[in-house]
Order: sequence, then structure tokens, then C-alpha cells
Amino acid sequence: MTIAFHKPCYDAEDDRALSNALRSGTLVGDGPHTQRACAELSRMLGIPHVLLTTSCTHALELAMMVLQLGPGDEVIVPSFTFVSTTNCILRQGARVVFADILPETLTLDPKDVRRKLSTATKAVVPIVYAGVPPDLDPLLELCRGHEIALVEDAAQGLGAFYRGRPVGTMGAIGCLSFHETKNLSTGEGGAFLTSDAALWDRAEIVREKGTNRRQFLQGLVDKYSWVDVGSSFLPPDSTGALLLSQLAKRDRVQHRRRQIFERYQQAFAPLAERGVLQCPVIPDYALSNYHIYHVLLSDETRRNAAIAFFRSRGIGTTFHYLPLHLSPMGRRLGFAPGDCPVTESASARLLRLPIYPDLTDEEQARVIRAMEEFLEG
Repeated sequence: MTIAFHKPCYDAEDDRALSNALRSGTLVGDGPHTQRACAELSRMLGIPHVLLTTSCTHALELAMMVLQLGPGDEVIVPSFTFVSTTNCILRQGARVVFADILPETLTLDPKDVRRKLSTATKAVVPIVYAGVPPDLDPLLELCRGHEIALVEDAAQGLGAFYRGRPVGTMGAIGCLSFHETKNLSTGEGGAFLTSDAALWDRAEIVREKGTNRRQFLQGLVDKYSWVDVGSSFLPPDSTGALLLSQLAKRDRVQHRRRQIFERYQQAFAPLAERGVLQCPVIPDYALSNYHIYHVLLSDETRRNAAIAFFRSRGIGTTFHYLPLHLSPMGRRLGFAPGDCPVTESASARLLRLPIYPDLTDEEQARVIRAMEEFLEG
């Protein structure tokens, strides 16, 4: 029997949530379910302002529009990330500056960020990788000292904490994802978070196609009109309904993912001690949400052989981000091999294993046995 690499965690409660939203007769953006979901996220995360969006990609685009980036501005991002982290910058006419990652956590290296700061730097966008936040204190200190906005790409971060604070709430803006591959999912969907009232006011306008319609609905103005450049980032109200259902099971989902993660860690510890693989690291400052379980093998040839071996055993595995600075688009932007050496090494060696609540103990045992057989063979 095949073991899937990923399965979204949907159940009868989610069916009822979607059905109730459909029967309500109100599926337009910012409907009652969306408003309740925003309020619940605000309460959970301890942040005053939350806007649901159609995706984390759109949350990031909204962030860059709100910051009013433009030609001549630079934004520092890790090369080890998804393309949405960079597209949102280029769409504003600003320049992407790639920085390297730390070899233990695969998150943005604050020292490399410092090296790549310039007078044109307007924002830094660290990502949460595998549910582990980057070391934010030195990044926040850098940003404060140079009047730079820190935007947390926390697509993989809901439920994770940095020094006791929820991920996505410490920078000027945070962005979340509820894509089907995430711990809690609405199929597509995302969220824009901020504690800054001025950024919030502008975000409401940009998200509502550049109009002050939301202020009108709140009775703050007597009519609404086009007041700025904007777009449409509002999800249907069914997204809010499904998110509420997913949020209600977050503790159960996280508990099961942690069990699976820790079993992998325990099983692979002897292999790590022998130096045949590297297990993920959760630093003392972090509480992970256990979004991904990955190992690093000796080289790319070995990693690719492992993917083929697991496939022959009916087990889904995969690699992850290819270095953006080495992509065709990255080359067009002027980047070259050697610009981010840790990223280049980790990307070539990384193997992701199944981790989701419906993975049974026996299925996980098969994954563990397959890893042992591959490395011993």
C-alpha cells in the first residue's frame, strides 16, 4: 500500500462548515464567517489587526503595496524560499537582494543580512522554515537601527513561537498561509497581520480595490470612493467558515504532528551520530509547529537516490526549495553560483518525509525502516 507524502486534514466538521456557509446565502468577501475567523486569529495571536486574503502570496503582495515599495528600493530575502517571497517585491519595481541561511535551521542568516544592507534597503523578509522561526532578535535590531520594515513570511508558521511570542506578530507585518499543504488548511487562503494602525488603515484600502468601502461599512465615512491604488484580495466567506473549523482542531493536529516528528528524531538519532544524515534542529528560542520533517543527506546524488528508493517502496518523499538565486529568473537578476553557498548545499541534500495527522504508526514504521535500509545498503 502506498504511503502518501501529504494528506490534508479534513473531516465531517469541515464538511458541515462549508455546507453552512453555502446555505447562509452570503459568500462574498468579509462575510460573517470571515469576520469571526479574523477575530479568532486576532485572539489566538494577540495581534490587533488581521485580514484574511485569498493566499499568502496575496498577503505578501498586500504587504509590499502597503509599504509603498518602488524602483530604487531593495528588499533582503533568503534564496531558500518559495517564489512568492520575491515576486511580491519585483511587482512593485523594487530589487531583490538574496541572503544566505544558517546550516542548522535553514532560516535567514542575520550576519549575511547585515553584510547585504545598503542605504536602499527598505525591508527584510525572513521566512519560517519547517515550522521553525528564524532568530528574529538580531534581525529586528538591525531593522530598527536602520528604519527598515521586517515582514515575517510565516507561511509555514501558524502555531509556532519565538521566545514565547506567536510567529508572524513581531515584525511590521506578518503573512500566513492556509494552503492545502499547511498544518491548517482552507485549500487556498492566507492572512495579513499587523499591530501598526497606519499600516492597517492602508491595508484595508488596498485590499478593497483601493476604496474606503470598509470605512463606509463601519460608518466612519458617509460614502465610499476610490482613494488609492489597490487590488482584490478578499476570499469568499466559505474560506472563513472552513478556517474556523480548522482552527478548532489546531491542538489535536499539532499534538499528532509533534508525536510523528519526535518519533523520527528518536529513530534517526543513531544514524545522525554516525554522520550519515543530519536531523532537523529546533533551537532553544523556538517552539515549532512541526510543519515539515526533513533530513540532510551527504550529497545531491545520495538524496536523489533516496527519493527513488522510497518510491520503489511505495513511500512518497520529496526535495524542497531550489535556490532562487540560481533559477533562470535569479540569473536574469544578476546572481550566480557561490552567492549563497549554504543554501546551495542544503537544497541539494534535503529530503522531506511524510508528516501529517492521518499517518499511522505502522506507516511511519515503514518510512523509518526504509530509511534504515537505504542508508545501510
